[in-house]
Amino acid sequence: MKMIMAVIRPERFEKVMEELEREGFIALTASEVKGRGEQKGIKLQFRGGTMEVDLLDKVKIEIVAEDEEVERVIEIITSSARTGKIGDGKIFVIPVEMSVRIRKGKMSA
Repeated sequence: MKMIMAVIRPERFEKVMEELEREGFIALTASEVKGRGEQKGIKLQFRGGTMEVDLLDKVKIEIVAEDEEVERVIEIITSSARTGKIGDGKIFVIPVEMSVRIRKGKMSA
């Protein structure tokens, strides 16, 4: 099993979630987060002045999937989150040793 963690633009979250659900990937965790990439934030024009915004709003999505499903999940997230502009996000894949369903006390590896 692997955990796929994606950090994406908030305005793309609904589309990503809809596409994942359509493909049968229903279980996920989403969190509102702030972050910055290599561009170190952005500069905005505000009331005649320039304002630097260092940390931008993002959504972090976490999905645990079987090894053979990982590439498909990445493909879905990438295609539905991409705008082609700086700040589209990043995807991380992390090994999962075990999961436990709390309600049933059932473990899976």
